[in-house]
Amino acid sequence: MRAVLLREKEVAEYLKVSPKTLQAWRFRGRGPTFRKIGRICLYEESDLQAFIEASKRKSTSDPGPEA
Repeated sequence: MRAVLLREKEVAEYLKVSPKTLQAWRFRGRGPTFRKIGRICLYEESDLQAFIEASKRKSTSDPGPEA
């Protein structure tokens, strides 16, 4: 099965954030896993789903699994 790779603008629209937010997340080591090919950052659709799944919380005070 071939991986579906998305560009930064597509991912920003998918996650409903700005491309600048994705850039900041990459710089800080947060956000979804990405691949860098040359100067282009690409995101695999399955990594986006994993990122979304990991962001689930039961309350606003729930720190999530990373805490």
